[in-house]
Amino acid sequence: MANVSTKPPSGMRDFLPVDILRRRHVMSVVREVYESHGFVPIETPTIENLSTLLGKYGEEGDQLLYRVLHRREALRRPLDKAAAEGRPAIESELADKGLRYDLTVPLARVVAQYGDLPRFFKRYQIQPVWRADRPGKGRFREFYQCDVDITGTESLLAEAEVCGAVASVLDRLGFDDFTIRLNHRELLRAMIRAAGILPELESSALVAVDKLDKIGREGVLKELRNREISAVSAEALLDRVLVGGDSEKTNTAVLNSLTKRVDPEGVQAIDALRDLLDLVRHGPAGGRIVVAPDLARGLSYYTGCIFEIVVPGLKGSMGGGGRYDDLIGMFGKKQVPAVGFSLGLERILVVMDEREMYPPLSAGPEILLCWKDVPRDQVVAVATELRAQGLRVEIYPEAGKIDKQLRYATAAGCDYAAIMGPEELKAGSLRIKNQHTREQLSLAVGEVASHLHPQASKI
Repeated sequence: MANVSTKPPSGMRDFLPVDILRRRHVMSVVREVYESHGFVPIETPTIENLSTLLGKYGEEGDQLLYRVLHRREALRRPLDKAAAEGRPAIESELADKGLRYDLTVPLARVVAQYGDLPRFFKRYQIQPVWRADRPGKGRFREFYQCDVDITGTESLLAEAEVCGAVASVLDRLGFDDFTIRLNHRELLRAMIRAAGILPELESSALVAVDKLDKIGREGVLKELRNREISAVSAEALLDRVLVGGDSEKTNTAVLNSLTKRVDPEGVQAIDALRDLLDLVRHGPAGGRIVVAPDLARGLSYYTGCIFEIVVPGLKGSMGGGGRYDDLIGMFGKKQVPAVGFSLGLERILVVMDEREMYPPLSAGPEILLCWKDVPRDQVVAVATELRAQGLRVEIYPEAGKIDKQLRYATAAGCDYAAIMGPEELKAGSLRIKNQHTREQLSLAVGEVASHLHPQASKI
């Protein structure tokens, strides 16, 4: 029999108990903070229609979508037809559904679908998404996003709210060195126009600029040239987008500099950034935001302010978002303004692990019930009574020496062992051993929880 690899597919992972504990911890903080800001939860299907997904993310995003093939006869028919016509089957014949690429496009579909949602719909969503991307540090093909979005308003208060929510999450988790980079899509477009780049090449230029952090200035210049943008225009564009500073103190200077180098539409975008900076100064994101003219965000649906979170030592961003006022209108007759921010759970976990930021976490059994020379049904009855007291209890499954059972209790990470023999069974008690201090005492079965957790019993 051939050896079968036990590794998961590239870019996918197994999560062992310690991983689950850490993920639960971070997600619980995210939920608590998001709900404290007035956001309500939704969930959407793993699989969406390709008509929902395609054309929303830009040229590279569409290429990274996981398609779901038709099944059985629905797949066989186009394959047989293509073979009879002497040609390969085309993609649209083989699949009409795909795995969720992000949580924003599904939200836009939901808002268009349900007419009874609140006028200002504040939702959060914590679910996995899938991208056929190249795996790397903190970068996977299956990963969780933690989104907050507000639909129904063009007010910059919405931008301030989503920035404040994600900043509060990171503060609660213990991050003290993150930065929220800020730009505006209309300012980017104004800089592209000022550089003399043709309107039909605007999207192409944005895709190239979005790679600055990956391939650097020279790499972007080369890519702009490959996208039929002249060397003069490419230099002029980078001369504008690379004027950013590295602290809040430089924000005003950067915006003042750009005001003199863009058209009136660009100046309007700069004014919006000034207003937003003034708003966030009074909230959790105050002091964290730095204007970054080179920030592009690769997704094509953004229309206004765009954001990205960076921390020292992490290549790439920890989260991002922005305003997308035209996306919901793609699914219905009505245009609905919207803005959102997404935190990348996996990136957060990677950095917290490297920095040893996790608090003590436990979810395994507190007590191993050890037994010898007593009926098994009585062992089950005692375990049931202990669990009814709120204790996490594991039963040693096999008859054997108590010493062997105690060694297993240590290996399993149990804080206590509860030893049950004929004398204990007769007295209705257990011998409780602290696995850390090795101290032992005898307790009535009904008093175990109140003794081990006296504070909880008073609540």
